[in-house]
Amino acid sequence: MKNLPKEKRDRLLMISVGALVTIIAMYFGVIRVQRQTLEDLAKKHSEEDRRVTNGQRLASTTSELHKKLQVAQGKLKNIETTMASGDMYSWIITTMNSFKESGNYKVEIPQFSREVPSDVGLLAKFPYRAAVFHVRGTAFYHDFGRFVADFENAFPYMRIQNIDLEPSSSSLANGTVPSPDDKEKMEKLSFKMEIVTLVNPNSH
Repeated sequence: MKNLPKEKRDRLLMISVGALVTIIAMYFGVIRVQRQTLEDLAKKHSEEDRRVTNGQRLASTTSELHKKLQVAQGKLKNIETTMASGDMYSWIITTMNSFKESGNYKVEIPQFSREVPSDVGLLAKFPYRAAVFHVRGTAFYHDFGRFVADFENAFPYMRIQNIDLEPSSSSLANGTVPSPDDKEKMEKLSFKMEIVTLVNPNSH
């Protein structure tokens, strides 16, 4: 190259510099863009693979989820069969008496009101209505406490509210010696309470 005339050397040098500039421009203008495009496509492909994997995992559990749904629906139907239905007044008396006998609770409940329809108001579009019964009775304090606790555990769709307790009878006159029956009456409590129950949506 030293033997070439200065003019040719300068021209070759300019051509080499131009070629280098062209290569650099191609890298930044074309190759780099294509490389970024390939990286973006690889990222999207990875995301799609992850979605497909998640979809396959979900599809593999569909059968198990369906079985669990059927079991839950069966349990719900069994519970609904014990909910209030038909003649509500007869239902609450029968239900309460059966429960008292099953646990041998020493609680007397001689007075039941007719049902008062009520909205549940817990969730939007909740498929159940509610009914409220006003109840009066007598019991010893510990018997009543056990009765209330066991009752709400036995009936998850019912609750007891607005409990009002007071002595079942007034004290005897001064100087009067109470008989054993009088002592027992004085230790008893009179109670008033409300029983709120969900109503079977399939009852007529």
